[in-house]
Amino acid sequence: MKYTTEQIGKLVRETRKRLGVTQKELALTSGTGLRFIIELEKGKPTCQLSKVLTVLYTLGIDMTLFPPA
Repeated sequence: MKYTTEQIGKLVRETRKRLGVTQKELALTSGTGLRFIIELEKGKPTCQLSKVLTVLYTLGIDMTLFPPA
């Protein structure tokens, strides 16, 4: 499935809220900044991939990649 940056941001926001974590807490736990978390949740397309992956891992979100057939 192909995800948009907006869909990934929504998934991060929903998961964070479900876990009862604030944006500030997520920023501290993941080693990113509050501004980064805000922009990620808004679906900013230029967010740094390594930081996005760190946030996903911190929230326990699994991501699977499939090579082309």
